[in-house]
Amino acid sequence: MESYNPHAHPADAHLGIPRNARAAAPTIVLVGHGMVGQRFLEALAERKVTETARVVVFCEEPRPAYDRVQLTSYFSGRSPDGLSLVEEGFMARHGIELRLGDPARAIDRGARTVTSRSGLTVGYDTLVLATGSYPFVPPVPGRDSDGCFVYRTIDDLLAIEAYAKDRGSGTVVGGGLLGLEAAGALKGLGLTTHIVEFNPRLMALQVDEGGGAALRRTVEGMGLIVHTGVAGKEITADGDGAVTAMALSDGSSIDTDLVVFSAGVRPRDQLARDCGLDVGERGGIAVDEACRTSDPAVYAIGECALAADGRVYGLVAPGYEMAEVAAREIADTQVGEGSSPPGSSGAGFKGADTSTKLKLLGVDVASFGDAHGTTDGCLDVVYSDSRTGVYKKLVVGADGALLGGVLVGDAEAYGTLRPLTGAVPPISPEQLVLPAGPGAPAALGPSSLPDEAVVCNCHNVTKGAIRSAVTDHHRTTVPEVKKCTGAGTGCGSCVKALTSLVNDELEAGGISVDKGLCGCFAYTRAELYEIVRTLRITTYARLLDGHGRAEAREGDGCEVCKPAVASILASLAPTLGASGYVLDGEQAALQDTNDHFLANLQRNGSYSIVPRIPGGEITPEKLIVIGEVARDFGLYTKITGGQRIDLFGARVDQLPQIWTRLVDAGFESGHAYGKALRTVKSCVGQTWCRYGVQDSVRMAIDLELRYRGLRAPHKLKSAVSGCARECAEARGKDFGVIATSNGWNLYVGGNGGADPRHADPLAQDLDDERLIRLIDRFLMFYIRTADRLERTSAWLERIEGGLDHVREVVVEDSLGLCAELEAMMADHVAGYRDEWAETLGDPERLRRFVSFVNAPGAPDPTVRFVPERDQVKPDLTVLAGPALPVRTLEGTASR
Repeated sequence: MESYNPHAHPADAHLGIPRNARAAAPTIVLVGHGMVGQRFLEALAERKVTETARVVVFCEEPRPAYDRVQLTSYFSGRSPDGLSLVEEGFMARHGIELRLGDPARAIDRGARTVTSRSGLTVGYDTLVLATGSYPFVPPVPGRDSDGCFVYRTIDDLLAIEAYAKDRGSGTVVGGGLLGLEAAGALKGLGLTTHIVEFNPRLMALQVDEGGGAALRRTVEGMGLIVHTGVAGKEITADGDGAVTAMALSDGSSIDTDLVVFSAGVRPRDQLARDCGLDVGERGGIAVDEACRTSDPAVYAIGECALAADGRVYGLVAPGYEMAEVAAREIADTQVGEGSSPPGSSGAGFKGADTSTKLKLLGVDVASFGDAHGTTDGCLDVVYSDSRTGVYKKLVVGADGALLGGVLVGDAEAYGTLRPLTGAVPPISPEQLVLPAGPGAPAALGPSSLPDEAVVCNCHNVTKGAIRSAVTDHHRTTVPEVKKCTGAGTGCGSCVKALTSLVNDELEAGGISVDKGLCGCFAYTRAELYEIVRTLRITTYARLLDGHGRAEAREGDGCEVCKPAVASILASLAPTLGASGYVLDGEQAALQDTNDHFLANLQRNGSYSIVPRIPGGEITPEKLIVIGEVARDFGLYTKITGGQRIDLFGARVDQLPQIWTRLVDAGFESGHAYGKALRTVKSCVGQTWCRYGVQDSVRMAIDLELRYRGLRAPHKLKSAVSGCARECAEARGKDFGVIATSNGWNLYVGGNGGADPRHADPLAQDLDDERLIRLIDRFLMFYIRTADRLERTSAWLERIEGGLDHVREVVVEDSLGLCAELEAMMADHVAGYRDEWAETLGDPERLRRFVSFVNAPGAPDPTVRFVPERDQVKPDLTVLAGPALPVRTLEGTASR
């Protein structure tokens, strides 16, 4: 068995420190490298402990610590590497030895050694256990069948994703935080998804009955099937051992192809039990306020620890606080050569705030303080709107102090309310939950918080510490304040409040806050829009020369402002009487790659083409044309979620040939490449559906043809549902329309993707004319005031006054802008030209569509695309010629 001397340091050579210089260096062994373990290492490094001690880390997973809170973002396209919490070079810089895929298997407290799975034994002076927790799997018969998973690690997600292919349905056992995350993941994988929760409501630990009801309505409105108050009784499998169904305790049954258990976690304390450390009756390694176990040389932090208050904390913020306490104790013990008594370095861990704010399935959910109102004599202040899925409850003490609350559907005020817990708010509780109305006082913001209020719960950063970072430490940007204080680097729920506080403090100190678009312009996108509109500027060069920063006027712009200004010029072109064609003259040089070729660049260097299919309605003849084009050019075809057909694998030089065939058949550009209207999705409506109450297909076609080609700060998506069953998913779109027996309801500000948001109701029971007029106004107001690359959802949350302000402007015409907004939309509709057809009609414009700039004629016959592993890759094998080294996509070959 391999053994390490605890006073030897194999990393010394890397650090440039002679071995004998570390002869007396203590060894710290960390078991577990999750979020809390990494925070502990950072705390050691901040206290310079890593300069005098050897640190060895045993990690069970094959990858360093990653953000488990954001685990589900993997299904939205985020790579596993993108979840990493370890700064590049951190381990080497601090001489930390990280052993991935080699968990600790035994602890010998007498010999002070840890032995890993690989057989490696390391001696320690101090041992820190950060083993976290493991998923609890109820003892359901059949739980070992193929297709049963837990939802805890990246490897779990990869396994679920692989198994879900070609499956139709899935079930999540557990309706708590991770259960809803898992349900969202299964839904995102295209599965019909069931949620089975033993408690009578979802998220029973965080929200009360009213909040649970609001959450359930919203979740079911997304198409998930919720079963509460029942448990899984048995899982049945087919002859191959694969899951086919789950029987429930109420006698019902669910047909399901896979099951994900997310029914809670348990502390991973087996190592501690095996070596004789004290553990709690219900699990957890017992620690004192210094996070020391029953052995003074051993610490435990995070979800594996049973804190001195008798609780096991399953949230990351308490774990981070424990990591800080343990690191501080260890650092002080080393500096004081063991003379520091436990806890002498500062306050120990006496418990933690368990407030949470999350976005689950696109729904904001938050709870804080005494959310369930258990305090004697407390009172509830409740606002509930079942139409929009918003539920807010504040718990107030007899003295008026805010004790806690629950927020579902709208947690905008969480960043201000949570820090106020325990204090009497400066305005009445009713004003804290009711929607703002005419004459209502200004919303309570972060600036009203006392300095001792904790703004960042993850890292226990107060408002005073944030102000000090600006005033005393001269940090002048939000990233600088984040780095200085740690605020905003945990779950991220405090970033909005943090930004507000930093900007307020800078402005109070007489420091102007630079809100410019980029280094070239000191103006925001909305301000540049007004400059272009008012001064009738039609070129980027004129805008930069006349309104750019002095130091930028000699340049040619940057990758931030050029596409943004290109979008502004394109959206205003009809009003200014200019060419709206994005490849005319100077405009061409401003475009992103996709706009530059009016097609979407794919990972293998080819392009995809998406013809517009308004409302998803298409004739058999047009379907045949698309099929023939795909066949003749060897294109991969995919029906998109927006009811269109995507054609993949075209070369640049083939684009005009493909467009010609499509345009001749009556198609036009679907603008899948641009920051413009993409689709208006629809259900079949009253024409075919027995539930439909309006002609949703006709309306979807009318809207798509009206707004096609409309350039905006970000892409726009829409949908029209023919009844309240919402089959077109209109409330997940930038603007969505839902039919009622009295007309149409209009919803705005929704979107899917990595940060989904339900749209908010703007107006209801509209006739066709009124509906279109309000959409015209809404879109033009958004284009006029939004920031660069800001979706309508983010814009609606950012703009001062939010939805109420937008309603006042768009519906009530409070600013007198509506006639102008409508006129600008009319200019757009009248000036629309299909970009594909415009390109095909101009030989000069066609000259850009070549595979190589030095080969403007026919494509090089020696370069061809070949299929490989279901992907199309260029085959750069040259058919004839001298034997020269050629760099191919697979490496170096010879020709």
